[in-house]
Amino acid sequence: MQNIEKRSQKSAQMTFVVGRRRIGKTSLLMKATEHETCIYMFVSKKNEALLVSELIEEIQLKLGIELFGTFKTFREIFGYLMELSKTRHFTFIIDEFQEFLYTNPSIYSDMQNIWDSKKGESKINLILCGSIYSLMKKIFENSKEPLFGRATQRIHLKAFNIPTIKEILADHYPDYTSEDLLAFYMITGGVAKYVELLVEAEAYTLDAIMNEIFSENSIFLDEGKNVLIDEFGKDYGNYFSILSLIASSKTSRVEMESILEMQIGGFLERLENDFGIISKVRPILSKPNSRSVKYKINDNFLNFWFRFIYKYRGAIETGNLSYVKDLVLRDYTMYSGTILEKYFTEKMIAEENISAIGTYWEKSNHNEIDIVAVNDYEKRLIVVEVKRQADKINRKELEQKANRLVNELKNYRVEYRGVSMLDM
Repeated sequence: MQNIEKRSQKSAQMTFVVGRRRIGKTSLLMKATEHETCIYMFVSKKNEALLVSELIEEIQLKLGIELFGTFKTFREIFGYLMELSKTRHFTFIIDEFQEFLYTNPSIYSDMQNIWDSKKGESKINLILCGSIYSLMKKIFENSKEPLFGRATQRIHLKAFNIPTIKEILADHYPDYTSEDLLAFYMITGGVAKYVELLVEAEAYTLDAIMNEIFSENSIFLDEGKNVLIDEFGKDYGNYFSILSLIASSKTSRVEMESILEMQIGGFLERLENDFGIISKVRPILSKPNSRSVKYKINDNFLNFWFRFIYKYRGAIETGNLSYVKDLVLRDYTMYSGTILEKYFTEKMIAEENISAIGTYWEKSNHNEIDIVAVNDYEKRLIVVEVKRQADKINRKELEQKANRLVNELKNYRVEYRGVSMLDM
C-alpha cells in the first residue's frame, strides 16, 4: 500500500482490493492511509443523491474546501475529484464498491470514461475495495465490463498465515499448547475478525473457544449466513446444501447428487470459479482431466459452520446450544484430524521448497496418503502421514501405500515422515 501511495504521487493509480468479509480490508486501508490526505466513501444500498451528499461532506472535511455548485450524481463528483487531482495529490477509497450495481450500474462506465480522459495528468491514489468476491472479480476481470484492464494494482487479501497465528497466540497466551493452537486455527483459519473476537473474549483453549461460539447472542452462529447470502442471492439454499455435504465428508459429485437428487455441476463450478469457496482435490500427479475428484471448502470457519452450526440449525434456533456444543466435542477428535492435515500442508508450503503438494489415493480410496510433496528441481518426494498422536504413526504401512507413487518417480529421493500434534 505504501509503494502504491509513492507511485500515485507521480501518476494516477487505481487499485482494487478483494477478500472475504471479516478479513480486515477496511482496517488495512485505514491503517495504511492514516498519515495521508484520504477521502473515504462507504457505498451502502442508498439513493445515489444521498450517497453523493455524504461524499461532499467528507470531501469538504478532508480537503478543507467549500464545494460551490450542486453535485447530484456520482459521475459529476468523480469528474471533479479527477480534475482536482491534477493539481493536488490525495487518496480516495471507495469501500463496498460492488454496491454501485444496485445504486446505479452506469457508474462503472462513467468512471471508465472519466478515468481514461483524465488519468494522464492526475495524481490520485484511487482504491476500490469490495467483499463480494464474485462481483468484484466480474467488475475488474471480465473483458465485457467497462473497468476491465483499468486497475494498475490488484490486492487479494488473505488470512493470517500460521507463523502469524502463532505469534498472536504467544503474545496473548504464552502457555498455549498444540491442542490450543489447533482449536484456534480450526475456528479462525487466520481470518482477522475471528482472531480479534477470540482474543477479546480471552478464548484460547478448546473449551473456552466452544463456550464463546455457542453462547447466546454469539455472532458466530449467524456468521456463515451473513458472509454468504449476498454472494449467493436467491439460490442460496442449493449452495448451502452442497457446502453442508462437503463439510460432512460427502466430497464427490456423484455422492452429493445421489443425496440431493439433482444435477449440481453448475453450482460446483460457480462455487469454485466465481465465489472461490471450494476447490477440486485430485490425487497428486494425476492428470488434469482425471475423473478422480473430490471437493473441499477452502475456509476453515465456513467448513466448521456448515459441519456443525448449519447442520444442527434446528437445535440452535430453539436455543439448545449446549446440545450442539456436546456434538462438536464428541466429533472433535475425528474432525480436528482433517484440520491437522491442512495445518501441516500450509506449514510445509510456508517453510519448505516444494513445487507441488497435495493428497494421494488410488481407485476406491485405496492407499490414501495424507500429504505428498514434490520438489521437481531437486528430485525429492516427501510422503507424510499425519496423526494426532505420534504412537499411531505406522512407517511400514506408509511405505506400502506409497509403492505405486515411488515407482512413478523412480529417480526421486524419497523421504517418509510421520507428524503429529507434537510437531505443530
